[in-house]
Amino acid sequence: MTPEPSASLWPDPDALGTVTDLYQLTMLAGYLAEGMGSKSATFEVFVRRLPPGRSFLVFAGLEQAAEDLARLAFSNEQVEALRRWPSFKGMPATFFEELRRFRFQGDVMAVPEGTVVFPGETLLRVTAPLPHAQWVETFLLASLGYPTLVASKAARMVLAARGAPLFEFGARRAHGPQAGLLAARAAYLAGFEATSHVEAARRLNVPCVGTMAHSWVQAFPSEVEAFAAYARVFPESTTLLVDTYDTLEGVRHAAAIAPPSSAIRIDSGDIADLTAKARAILDEEGRGDVRIVASGDLDEFAVEGLIAAGAPIDAYGIGTELVTSRDAPAISMVYKLVELDGSGRFKLAPGKKTYPMAKQIYRRRDAAGILAGDLVARADEPAPPGMEPMLVPILREGQFVGRRATLAEARDRCRAQLAALPDDLKALRSDATYPVAYSDRLEADAARLMREG
Repeated sequence: MTPEPSASLWPDPDALGTVTDLYQLTMLAGYLAEGMGSKSATFEVFVRRLPPGRSFLVFAGLEQAAEDLARLAFSNEQVEALRRWPSFKGMPATFFEELRRFRFQGDVMAVPEGTVVFPGETLLRVTAPLPHAQWVETFLLASLGYPTLVASKAARMVLAARGAPLFEFGARRAHGPQAGLLAARAAYLAGFEATSHVEAARRLNVPCVGTMAHSWVQAFPSEVEAFAAYARVFPESTTLLVDTYDTLEGVRHAAAIAPPSSAIRIDSGDIADLTAKARAILDEEGRGDVRIVASGDLDEFAVEGLIAAGAPIDAYGIGTELVTSRDAPAISMVYKLVELDGSGRFKLAPGKKTYPMAKQIYRRRDAAGILAGDLVARADEPAPPGMEPMLVPILREGQFVGRRATLAEARDRCRAQLAALPDDLKALRSDATYPVAYSDRLEADAARLMREG
């Protein structure tokens, strides 16, 4: 009797070879069948355009992407499944044996995580045998796109908060359990102080925060009894959710319990008005030390507005708007062939033009250290005076190069990068455009290849 397949959709981390689109594998098979397996290919990841209303992105997801590339493989079960698929009916047995041994053998250069980036810039570069470079397209885009989306959204919230602590509360609203884990990491990288996601906090060694749900309050005969019970069980970190019934009455109940609470959370209603009244009640009751946490579908604009209104909020819990990036839920991140055996490759489709040849990105700062402009150049061009290269080695022949960066380093980098943004790019509502230019040599390459057809 054939055993029932597992209901879990989590792949084996040592069998990620088929976590891809079918056409990546059919092209891989085709290259091998046509004797093109030894051709050296360079592909590059970049973003075509910014989401509406955005002025920058924060690059994230590299740590997981590189780790998975280094162990990418097909399991025996996956190979046998492919052998039975109509798409691979004509492939010789040697192809499937080769898949069993297949490992990514390429070189990867990338912008470090936490770097502020812009459209048209190479974020990651893969140079590998053509079948290998083709194989990893879907996996890389899936690994980098969502974390970059969330980190970019989180960075806008950090700028809006002007130093107020932000807590990531999005696990229940993320598009799947893994997305919640990735979002928690991306938010912390971008400057959030903590997460409510237990596994993210455990794995990443970051602060974990949480309060209670309305169900806790509803499970007791009265709100006062619910608060008192919670304070008894958790005397060192009591944050009480006060808006299950009447919010201001809930604040009064929270102010009266013993042991005293350390914070209250307001999750609904007119947050600015309610927090002002809550602060007044707490102060009148001699509870000036009780902090106020605001939550409830907040985004960067809501945070900015509350701060502008002078709302006495000590910290913000952000969930749905962060992990879904509701106003801009996707970014146009792509992976394109730019060089094959030393010859440039490009694309001319309207709105989807690409530049040929492997590239490096150089960044210029002004005398005050503010970002002043980037140059996209050929990888073999010397660094222009006063400009710093952005892409650094990550993998060589599928193995890590040097010491791997930590999450703490990526977080520090993001903080420094956001501080170095021009003021007009920090604004939530801005039409400002950061200057990104292409080198004369790169433009000449593109023009020549266009002439040659």
